[in-house]
Amino acid sequence: MVDVFTEINIRRPIDEVSQFAANPDNAPEWYVNIDSAEWQTLKPLSIGSRVAFKAQFLGRELKYIYQISEYIPGQKLVMKTADGPFPMETTYTWVAIDVNSTSMTLRNRGNPSGFSKILTPFISTMMKKANKKDLRKLKDTLE
Repeated sequence: MVDVFTEINIRRPIDEVSQFAANPDNAPEWYVNIDSAEWQTLKPLSIGSRVAFKAQFLGRELKYIYQISEYIPGQKLVMKTADGPFPMETTYTWVAIDVNSTSMTLRNRGNPSGFSKILTPFISTMMKKANKKDLRKLKDTLE
């Protein structure tokens, strides 16, 4: 089981942070490993929306489709793989620290299968490192 949790404080209002981070079109801008995001359903983002991502991880190209399973604008976004190398759930949460600062969390949980299963400890470490870079890039982009 992979369960990676990271968080960061961003000096921007919660609406700005949550709207930017929740928009799949912005993912390649702040996710270090994501090359593209392509909508499979009509905009705007809502429960049931599907987005295809292309990413680089551990030197390999990954293609996967996330489906939105929970979305409370300004509070929480949960995406689950509908198609991809292994089942994964990604959760964003946003909490206002004050009117100009936001705490954002990023959590990835999943069960690698097949060959990936034996690499689970390594995958967790690499995901944690990548998630920290992603949140740092988001912070730098928005501040």
